[in-house]
Amino acid sequence: MDSIINLAKKIRLIIFDIDGVLTNGTLFIGDDGEEYKAFNSKDGHGMRMLIECGLQAAIITGRKSNVVKHRMQDLGIEIVFQGYRDKRPAFQALLNQTGLDPEQIAYMGDDVVDLPVMTQVGMAIAVQDAHPFVLKHADYVTEKPGGLGAVREAIETILQAQDKLQDKLESYLK
Repeated sequence: MDSIINLAKKIRLIIFDIDGVLTNGTLFIGDDGEEYKAFNSKDGHGMRMLIECGLQAAIITGRKSNVVKHRMQDLGIEIVFQGYRDKRPAFQALLNQTGLDPEQIAYMGDDVVDLPVMTQVGMAIAVQDAHPFVLKHADYVTEKPGGLGAVREAIETILQAQDKLQDKLESYLK
């Protein structure tokens, strides 16, 4: 756990995949081609807490979806890359945009398409129900599965390592 804390202390931005991380991976597609996804509200609040504590959040996802655009706008997530099946170009653009070093970035994924970026960042996070090959390459594996609180768990782990979580939680009592 000490090594996780040391990695987490350096993090300034977390990149999240969507399907299988912020959702449980199920896709609902209507007859009109419109895509629907179910997001966990606790994960969403965790993302707001992350931003309120001075860290950044970003999205890199292989699919394009209006629902992702709307959900991220609602959460105040400004860095959103959609339609990147190969996530490396989006990651390079993110590095250029933010000026951060890879070791200051965490990536949270669930499937093998996430590995090219996960292996370049300072902290690779996998959800509990990630592909077994992804789990082997993760620095931290959540206890919760994707779409069911894993994002909130990872965020709180990082905020705890940076001594920001307790103050943030106590702010809700004021």
